[in-house]
Amino acid sequence: MPWKDQLNKFKQELNHLVAEPKAASQPPPVPPHPPSGPPFRGEVYWKPQFYPNVPVNHEWEAKLGNGPDGWGNHELQFYTAEPQNSFHTPEGMLVLRALANNSAPSPEQRYTSARLVSKQTLARDKGVLSATILSPCAEGIWPAFWLLPQEPFSWPTDGEIDIAETWNGDHENRTCLHWGHHHEPQKHRVLGSRIPDMHCRPVRYDFAWEQPNGVPGQGRMIWYIDGRPVMKGEVPSGTRPLRDMTILLNVAIGGDVCGGKTPRDGYYDMVVYSLSMASELEYGGWGRFEQDWHHPSVPLGNTY
Repeated sequence: MPWKDQLNKFKQELNHLVAEPKAASQPPPVPPHPPSGPPFRGEVYWKPQFYPNVPVNHEWEAKLGNGPDGWGNHELQFYTAEPQNSFHTPEGMLVLRALANNSAPSPEQRYTSARLVSKQTLARDKGVLSATILSPCAEGIWPAFWLLPQEPFSWPTDGEIDIAETWNGDHENRTCLHWGHHHEPQKHRVLGSRIPDMHCRPVRYDFAWEQPNGVPGQGRMIWYIDGRPVMKGEVPSGTRPLRDMTILLNVAIGGDVCGGKTPRDGYYDMVVYSLSMASELEYGGWGRFEQDWHHPSVPLGNTY
């Protein structure tokens, strides 16, 4: 179904729900998409080129190998810069492809994938990062769209922001903010959002931030899925300025997060339809950000 038709269908369903009577104890509904507000008048200040004649490494650094301790999570995939694992399509999309061959003789051949880090940072103290992504959903598969500070950095204390990740084909997106180790539960914010059809349609993700002068411990962030705010958070003290964050796209296989499960033989594609950074949100700009920030239905996320 075309993207605009999906949105219109969702709006009709939402209007129907809003029209039904609600119990007095029920919280206000999350602001819908598309919300009211003026059309987009901001500036798109970064948009990578997803064209077959543009090498992936023009705007992305491909991480290689299995990392220390399976990238810290006992993951099984070996990342490569080979075109079978990351490429642009003639239709103008970026594909990260994980390949599983369980009978391969060596670990390096059994599971290969891609982990791309943008050469571009968020660069500004105020903006919106947007992506439309079709995520692979299968046992043993863990696709992610997230942020880490520009290297070198200290993980996780310098901050990690997860915008889109799901694992084992459970059709649940995890929105996360981390700025401490796992034995520090107060330094994590996590929220799950069910997306039952995420395996068969592209999902729109937006991350909006504002951090005046990049001052640590100041600033606010809101995460959106299909135009709806799903989580908000204050910028924790001790983290790197948000303008220093880089964008990561990867498809991991197995490991702790997947509970040791592995995929069947085949290929698993993370398809990035669009990716950009802009100076403000669509449909209302920073006025919309303020409205969503103060809306009582938009949660702060849960600690561990």
